[in-house]
Amino acid sequence: MATFSETSFTSDDGLRLYARDYAPASGPARLPVICIHGLTRNSADFDELAPWIAAQGRRVLAVDVRGRGNSAYDPNPANYNLAVYAGDIIKLAHDLGIERAVFIGTSMGGLITMTLALRRLRLIAAAVLNDVGPALSGRGLQRIAGYAGNAEPVASWDDAAAYMRGINEVAFPANTEHDWDKWARRAFAETASGQLGMRYDPGIAIGIRTGKLKPSSMTARFAFRRLAHKRPTLLIRGALSDLVEQEQVSMMRAAAPMMAYAEVADVGHAPMLNEPQALAALREFLGSVD
Repeated sequence: MATFSETSFTSDDGLRLYARDYAPASGPARLPVICIHGLTRNSADFDELAPWIAAQGRRVLAVDVRGRGNSAYDPNPANYNLAVYAGDIIKLAHDLGIERAVFIGTSMGGLITMTLALRRLRLIAAAVLNDVGPALSGRGLQRIAGYAGNAEPVASWDDAAAYMRGINEVAFPANTEHDWDKWARRAFAETASGQLGMRYDPGIAIGIRTGKLKPSSMTARFAFRRLAHKRPTLLIRGALSDLVEQEQVSMMRAAAPMMAYAEVADVGHAPMLNEPQALAALREFLGSVD
């Protein structure tokens, strides 16, 4: 697996934030890629995808959104919102001298990407929305709200893997014990007490648990149209997804007829993007963007 360097930057409101930085393979310079994870996840989710993209000659930055992974927790949970997250990504790009990039956003990461389309459209050269869009199924939102922010520390890696399986098996019925262990080691870290805790601030879940994140809004629909208008856009959906169902897919494809689309069989919300169908779609999509 390719190595990465660690970079940190300071948000406009003073938080120290983190990203993994994968250097591109040698060759002509190509647009960099910025990968943004889902609600309770972190940059480790891209530990297979990022080196695969870097091998194609692109620099890849996989961020830890504030409150997750190695990024600082915000003392004010009200700042855990899409507008603030988008501002953090803008600051990262500014500090690294990135004027344009391809964005890959999983779930919440896709919502952040759409928010960026309202804040700094010129930063987005192309976008991949991984199992997310401007309209979401209430069924999936309710399921995520049921576990986000509720994880208690566990005593062992076996327990951590069992927890990950318990909340995700419905979406990944073919995962093996090895897969669940790998997921656990991405999502958990040892705490000061010697137990294992999830690598996020429970405060990040307040928005979804209190209903502030709506299934859809006029702002979200406008942001999606703005993002996908005359800009390469790819929607990847898990065929078993309960967050982006066929109703939402149809709406997105009608609003953005030029948007590319791929579906990953036997996977729900959200594909890890290491599946053969996802990689094939990403290879074709990225090959057309420079």
